[in-house]
Amino acid sequence: MNPNLLTGPATRPLVPGSVYGEGAGRGRREWSPGRSKLADHVAAGGELPVERDSGVLYLGAGSGTTLSHVSDLVDEGVVYGVDKAYRPLKTLLRRLSGRENVVPVLADGRNPRNYAGKVELVDLIYQDVAQRDQAGIASRNAEAYLAEGGHLLLMVKSRAEDVTEEPEEVFDRAAARLADFEVAEVNVLKRYPDHACVVGRYRP
Repeated sequence: MNPNLLTGPATRPLVPGSVYGEGAGRGRREWSPGRSKLADHVAAGGELPVERDSGVLYLGAGSGTTLSHVSDLVDEGVVYGVDKAYRPLKTLLRRLSGRENVVPVLADGRNPRNYAGKVELVDLIYQDVAQRDQAGIASRNAEAYLAEGGHLLLMVKSRAEDVTEEPEEVFDRAAARLADFEVAEVNVLKRYPDHACVVGRYRP
């Protein structure tokens, strides 16, 4: 287990202090499952295959709430935070200005060519993008940037794909579309019932 992932859950802070108003002190930052889908996945025993020196491509970085904890976990690695919206990325820049392992990228994750030359090969793709074709976005980014044997954590939002289908059907279809991945887990989130975390290993 990554030594920077603490029980609770919490992370060992790369930079002292709170980032977004979470509890922080005595070498830990609270990571609330009520504020982070990835924390909800981890709290339920879900897999988080990331090492301290991992490279991570984070698609849908937003204002940096969850990304800040990923930054803690890869204190010897790098996190490329991609988002197409300027305003949340501006907040991310302000919040995480002291974190040298975070590389913000203003781009649309649907087209990985947009950030060619800005992102290097990574060990993990974490995707939280509420758009159609979520599995397709993940696959295209994996083809461009994910090392063979690397991992994907794909947060599938069922309503972004089809509001008329049962969420479980949407989750299963998304997992089936990841043809180049060995899917190990489809974890329906407790606090976000229209979301599931699909965990897979890249085998192109």
